[in-house]
Amino acid sequence: MANGDALLIQGPPGVGKTHLAIALGREAIRHGHSVLFAPATALVTTLVGGHAEGKLEQRLAQLAKPKLLIVDEFGYLPFEPAAAHLLFQLVSRRYERGSILITANRAVGDWGTVLGDEVVATAILDRLMHHSHVLTIRGDSYRLREKRRLGLFKATPAPASVGAS
Repeated sequence: MANGDALLIQGPPGVGKTHLAIALGREAIRHGHSVLFAPATALVTTLVGGHAEGKLEQRLAQLAKPKLLIVDEFGYLPFEPAAAHLLFQLVSRRYERGSILITANRAVGDWGTVLGDEVVATAILDRLMHHSHVLTIRGDSYRLREKRRLGLFKATPAPASVGAS
């Protein structure tokens, strides 16, 4: 965390990505670091709102301040290309200054689709992956484990797009 490293925790829904991100955030706080946790959609809404209000610089400064920024649930919903550009500005602002932890249900190869712009996705990943660690969690949802045991759901195979990087 001292070098502005990034941690990407990827895997299918229900395998504990958010749980692990919260635990790591709590541990960072315990060690005296500032932490901000935000769902990806809320983070983008904050950036888009700041841009619309003429307060983007202020929002970027706020989001660049914490030692660790946790972005949860990246990839569940696609972003508009304009939002992807704002996210790029945030990642660039934090690059080598503040750590980012991202939980995602999509592999990095799918980020162009999520962001709606392959070039912006590549630019974001270029910065994130430079000083990064990638943790891929495989398996079935903990939430559906009991329902599967009762025969209400079949085990879902891991998507081919989620793999080790």
